[in-house]
Amino acid sequence: MTPEYVQNLIGQVLPCDHLEVEGDGHHFYATIVSAQFEGLRLLARHRLINDGLKSYLDSGELHALSMRATLTPAEWAARQAA
Repeated sequence: MTPEYVQNLIGQVLPCDHLEVEGDGHHFYATIVSAQFEGLRLLARHRLINDGLKSYLDSGELHALSMRATLTPAEWAARQAA
């Protein structure tokens, strides 16, 4: 599994304004920016992604995914301006 493959999987779960995935083939780290996160708390944002990737996580094909950031477009813009 490659970072590009994981990025594609996440992109199939929800539309993203910005999506970065890094990893070594076993552990992946994602920064995800999506309007779908509007009104959701952090846990609900992570659950949205994990539920969409459930079959890959359950099978062990995707071993570990850490979400460094799950942000709305406005939160992302504010972070970039800081």
